[in-house]
Amino acid sequence: MTMPATALDLGRSAFSEHRWSDALDCLARADSEGGLTAPDMELVASVAMLLGHDADGVEYLTRAHQEFLTLGDMAGAARCAAWLVLYLMDIGEPARSSGWMSRAQHLIAGMEEPTEAEGYLLIPAALGALYGGDPTASDELFGRAFEVGQRFHDRDLTALGQLGLGTARITLGFPDEGLQLLDEVMLSVTAGEVSPIPSGIIYCAVIGSCRLALDVHRAQEWTAALERWCGDRPDMVMFSGQCQSHRAELFILHGAWDDALAAARIAQDRSRRGDPEAAWGAWYQQGEVLRLRGSLEEAEAAYAKAGETGFEPLPGLALLRMAQHKTSQAQVLLRRAMSGADPANRCRLLPAVVQVELAEGDLVAARAAADELAAPVHEASRPLERALAAQAEASVLLAEGSPEAALISARKAWRIWYSLEAPYDAARCRVLAGRACAVLGDPDSAIMEFEAAKGEFAELGALPAAAEVLGLTGERPTGQDSPLTARELEVLRLVAEGNANKAIARSLYLSEKTVARHVSNILTKLTLPSRVAATRYAFEHHLFN
Repeated sequence: MTMPATALDLGRSAFSEHRWSDALDCLARADSEGGLTAPDMELVASVAMLLGHDADGVEYLTRAHQEFLTLGDMAGAARCAAWLVLYLMDIGEPARSSGWMSRAQHLIAGMEEPTEAEGYLLIPAALGALYGGDPTASDELFGRAFEVGQRFHDRDLTALGQLGLGTARITLGFPDEGLQLLDEVMLSVTAGEVSPIPSGIIYCAVIGSCRLALDVHRAQEWTAALERWCGDRPDMVMFSGQCQSHRAELFILHGAWDDALAAARIAQDRSRRGDPEAAWGAWYQQGEVLRLRGSLEEAEAAYAKAGETGFEPLPGLALLRMAQHKTSQAQVLLRRAMSGADPANRCRLLPAVVQVELAEGDLVAARAAADELAAPVHEASRPLERALAAQAEASVLLAEGSPEAALISARKAWRIWYSLEAPYDAARCRVLAGRACAVLGDPDSAIMEFEAAKGEFAELGALPAAAEVLGLTGERPTGQDSPLTARELEVLRLVAEGNANKAIARSLYLSEKTVARHVSNILTKLTLPSRVAATRYAFEHHLFN
């Protein structure tokens, strides 16, 4: 006779099937009916954290720690204390995290035999060294954690230690070695050898490291894998916001800016619901789209929200300052950031440094930045590295009065950006090529390059970049022969800047219903099918200020 499944059985089964909400309900019921063992309390703590219930997760893990103490299992108690250190640090409670660190250290000091908890306690110190500007110390600490994980056959700790080693190596300026370590740790994650929370940490950190190493193909591959992983766990909150912020960044690269904004908004929601690590990327990527579209005040607000997380919104904020004609402030921001940056972050900032130094007229500093960006680059380098280096070189060569060499570099960069399906950056390179052609006395080729770039910017809604092209060609906004009324032209300009009806209504002191009617009239009069087409029309007919 088969015995009916208990709430505990159902909870464990739901956990193994990634049905987190069902798992939490069943395990909580089992807890109220007859209590849980310490390992099952650890299980509930993980589920609660995954669902964004931080307080419940901490409470269950604290109870598990106490139960292990009661049973005399000091290793289990120390392990729970070590995880509490990591959880509380992640959710922004450093004082409680420090308290649990002291308790865990005292427990370990009183044990006769070593325990895997010693390795987990190395992780916070390693992260502190990594983010505090000492990647060498971080590398050593993560290496020790990795060794402890291997000694105790703890797959979670081994994977986290190897993750840290790979990240530290990239930060130290050894991207190939670091990426190889990260590929290896991802094998254990995708094979299901690592438990859910460490798996999510690893997914998100690996994608971040791929971005830092300028490896867009790896970033795309692992972002797709993370999206599938989150999709198999639809009620999970933890890590899902980070997944959306990574998606937003890739959407920006590939010119899907509306999709990027949508992903950023989801990430912001998830960050509030229990994935705090998503906050910086969610707001930063929103700021990037708004800046590129010319909505500078809204971009400023988004960057400010990103900055509230404690991480500076760079290089985006510096490029915003440049767009606001505050180039000297942009220069100060980047020079300060560069002065304390590790090799990997210097590389991330250098393309913006070139732009800002050229705008500020410091050709020597721009040349130094372009040379530093190009120094590690060769034909076998990752495409994004080669594209950024070639684009920076073209910009500096133009300023130095070498248009022929600049044209070669601009077209080289364009080919790589085109192969990466990055329309905005590819169009920027066509502008560089057009400027070089104009200096070389080839106006027809220059016009061809400018027109191609202008069309791409119009498609994207990149108002500032389109205005730059118009300035180069000597074109000026007209609109005198437009069939639209003065108010409709005003609405169309705001549509072309990427504003939604609500924002347009607020700007013009109209109701949303009135704005919607104006938009409908615009599309009808111009026989256009969509707002995107209206934006393109506005650029082509120079209907913006």
